[in-house]
Amino acid sequence: MQTRQLGNLWPVSALTLGGGGIGQVWGQTDRQESVATVRLAVDSGVTLLDLAPGYGRGEAEAVVGEAFGGRLPNGVRVTTKCQLGSPPADEIAATIRRRLQHSLAGLQLAHVDLLFLHSNIVPDDYNYPDRELQDRFATRWSLYENEVIPTFQALQQEGLIGAWGITGVGIPATIREALVNTLRPGAVQCVANCLDSAGDMRRYPEPAEPRVTIAAAAQHGVGVMGIRAVQAGALTDGFDREMSPGEDLADFERAAAFRDLAAQWGTTPARLAHRYALSMEYVDTVVLGVKNTQELVECLEAESDGPLSADEIQAIDSACQNSTES
Repeated sequence: MQTRQLGNLWPVSALTLGGGGIGQVWGQTDRQESVATVRLAVDSGVTLLDLAPGYGRGEAEAVVGEAFGGRLPNGVRVTTKCQLGSPPADEIAATIRRRLQHSLAGLQLAHVDLLFLHSNIVPDDYNYPDRELQDRFATRWSLYENEVIPTFQALQQEGLIGAWGITGVGIPATIREALVNTLRPGAVQCVANCLDSAGDMRRYPEPAEPRVTIAAAAQHGVGVMGIRAVQAGALTDGFDREMSPGEDLADFERAAAFRDLAAQWGTTPARLAHRYALSMEYVDTVVLGVKNTQELVECLEAESDGPLSADEIQAIDSACQNSTES
């Protein structure tokens, strides 16, 4: 598998195994199959595992803990995340530490290589349309700068984390401000799909502009982990998971021309979507949401296929643009 440099951090595999699938976020699986998926990924050259306690209420981290018994194979790195919101400032350090320790226990590890702030980062005076809930999922800038960053730095100095990052799905201008800040993250997770869609992760009315954010990260030496390559299933043949009540199917409908194009080219939409994400400029590694070995093999084959040509990318972009306009 191809190795790429993750910003100014370390070389990593072009594919990262995400925790959503093995944590049963993206459909039903079981512990045995999830453990087999993790082991196959590592055996196939995947060197980064992207996890979070929210993936199956600790299930994804427990899977990795069981798969390797607290001893990651040589060269394999692991991430976890903290969904913080905007609690009182004097509670933030203890909250981050407590949640990190819970993740370490599940992983059976004493250290993670990357700890991500998994909250949206927003200006102090910004209000989402859903104001009542935003302090649960959004961290205000002053808290990020004055409390979160110093806590991450302290955890680095103590050897509990190797580096820290942010999930780049908050207010785009604020995410980019974080990427150019003097104290900037080592990595950012950004949407990387042909629809440029974050789906239900986008809670704000402003344009998402993920490619602008990705370019800003690269310009400032911040590693880019591409997420949502198949946009929660919208860029596949069909959903094989139980849909949430009221879940928006607009992206799946927008992707009809993309699916037609995949059929014309004799491939599956999922395989083509992963090749597209892997071909995107400045994306260092693509995070997989696979839940079993069969889905993993399809992604491994996509990586083995190599990057798309400029003409293929243009055809996909045209199909997605036409679907958006229609």
